[in-house]
Amino acid sequence: MISTQGLTLRYGKRILFEDVNIKFTPGNCYGIIGANGSGKSTFLRILSGEEDSHTGEVLISENERLAVLKQNHFEFDEHTVLDTVIMGYRRLYDVMQEKNAIYEKPDFSDEDGVRASELEEEFGEMGGWEAESNAAALLEGLGIKEKHHGQLLKELEDSVKVRVLLAQALFGDPDILILDEPTNHLDVHSITWLEDFLLEFKKTVIVVSHDRHFLNTVCTHIVDIDFSKMTMFVGNYDFWYLSSQLMLKQRKDENKKKEDKIKELKEFVQRFSANASKSKQATSRKKLLDKIQVEDLKPSSRRYPYINFKPEREAGDNVLSVENLSYQAGDELLFSNISFRMNKTDKIGLTGPNPQALSALMQILAGELEPSTGTVTWGSTITTSFFPKDHDQFFNTDLNLIDWLRQYSPDNEESFIRGFLGRMLFSGEEGLKSARVLSGGEKVRCLLSRMMLSAANVLILDEPTNHLDLETITSLNQGMEEYTGGIIFTSFDHQLMQTVTNRIIEIKPDGMDDRLMSYDAYLEMREAAQVG
Repeated sequence: MISTQGLTLRYGKRILFEDVNIKFTPGNCYGIIGANGSGKSTFLRILSGEEDSHTGEVLISENERLAVLKQNHFEFDEHTVLDTVIMGYRRLYDVMQEKNAIYEKPDFSDEDGVRASELEEEFGEMGGWEAESNAAALLEGLGIKEKHHGQLLKELEDSVKVRVLLAQALFGDPDILILDEPTNHLDVHSITWLEDFLLEFKKTVIVVSHDRHFLNTVCTHIVDIDFSKMTMFVGNYDFWYLSSQLMLKQRKDENKKKEDKIKELKEFVQRFSANASKSKQATSRKKLLDKIQVEDLKPSSRRYPYINFKPEREAGDNVLSVENLSYQAGDELLFSNISFRMNKTDKIGLTGPNPQALSALMQILAGELEPSTGTVTWGSTITTSFFPKDHDQFFNTDLNLIDWLRQYSPDNEESFIRGFLGRMLFSGEEGLKSARVLSGGEKVRCLLSRMMLSAANVLILDEPTNHLDLETITSLNQGMEEYTGGIIFTSFDHQLMQTVTNRIIEIKPDGMDDRLMSYDAYLEMREAAQVG
C-alpha cells in the first residue's frame, strides 16, 4: 500500500496541489486525471521519490517494492535489452552481477565460496533462475522479438526503447506500479497486451494517461486533480465523466425535486454497474460500483471547450474519388495502388503500420502534396478543412489570438471573435496572447476553431488529439460524432476511432484494405486472421 499525508507542492505563488491525503490499495488501478499543467506527472514523481514535495510525506508499506516507467530514454543505452528489463528489479540484478563476478575471479577463495553461496540463496528466493525467461516473455508480449534481446538499447529506435522500459517497469512482480503515459508509442497489439497484463495484476497500479479507452479498460478508480485538490472516485473514466455531467445538469435544474434527482442518480449507477459486468474488469469494478452511495457522486468543475462542426451546405452524392494513388518519399515508397470512393455519410478512419504514409496521404487529399502517380478528385459541392499533424507554421507570427482567428472568420467583429475564443477556453486577456507562444494544446484548440469557422462539409484530420488534455479530447470526440458531414482521419486514440468511424481503410506499402465496419470489429477481424 502507498499513501500520502498532507502533501503540498507550490511553484512560487502557484499551488499545484495542497494537503493531499490519499491511499492507494492493492488490487486496484488508479487513473490520475487533470488539466494540462495540473501536476499529474509531478505527483507521480513525488510518489516514486524522484521529486520532493514542499510539505507532507509519502508512506509505503514495509518491504513493498515500487517500480516506475522510466522517462529517460538514454539512461540504459549501454546495456542490453534483456539486462535493462531485469534491472527493473534492481536488487535481483545486483545480486546476479555480484555472483557472476565472483565466479569469474581467477583466484576463487573460500570467502568467495561462502559469499557466492549466500548470493545463490538470495538469487533463488527472488526468482532469479526464471529472470531471463520472464524478461523475454514480457518483451515478446510487447512485440520485441528474441533477435533484439541481446542488442544495446542505443541501437534501437525510440519507439522500441519505450517498450523495453515498459517491460522493465513490469518485471519482477512489483508491489506498486507507477506508469506515466504507458501507451505512448505503442501499437494496438501492445496496448491490448498491456491492458490484459494490468487486468491480471493483483497489486497496486497508479497511471497517468490521455488514452480514454485504456483508462476505461484498466481503472477501478479515478483521482481528479481539480482546483489544487485531489478527489478519488470509484469507477473508470467514463463513469467519472458521465456522473459529473449528470450532477452538473441536476445542479442547474433547480426546479427538479430532490427525490427525482436521487432516483435518476441511482438509476445511473445501476445502469453503469450492469455495463461493467460485461467488461474485462468485470468482477472488481462491478463490486465497487454496487457500493456507491448517491452522495459519493460530485460534479467536476473542469471546463470543456465547445467543439461543434457545422457544414454550411450539404455534400452532394459525388464526394471524393481516389484512383491508383502512390507516393514515394526519396527512395522509400510509402504507398501504392490506393483507390477508393467516399460517400457523403462516410467517417473513415485511416490506419496502417507507417504513420508517415498516412500523413502523406492526407496531405495529398488536402492538396498540399502532389502524388507520385494517380488522381484525387473532389466533388463540385465539396469544401474541405484540413488539420495537419505538423502545424507550427500556422503560428510563426506575432499576431494575438483575436487577430490570428480573425484571418479565418467570416465575421470580423471583435465581439464575435472573443465569444468564439471564450467557448474554446481562451477568455479575457488570453485573447491578447501572441500566437507564437502558445502551448501545443492551445495550438490544437486554435486549429480546431479555424476548422469550425470554415463550415466545411468534409473534415480531414491527421492525429488531432496530440497535445490535448482529456477534456478537449472528450469534446472533440463528441463534436466529430455529431458532425453531419464526411470525415477522413487518423488517430491513435482507440475510443475516438471506435465511436466516430463507420469505415476503416488500412494503408499498406503495396495497397490497401477497405472495410465497412467499426474499428473494434476491424481489430477483431485482423486478430482472427493473424491467429488463423
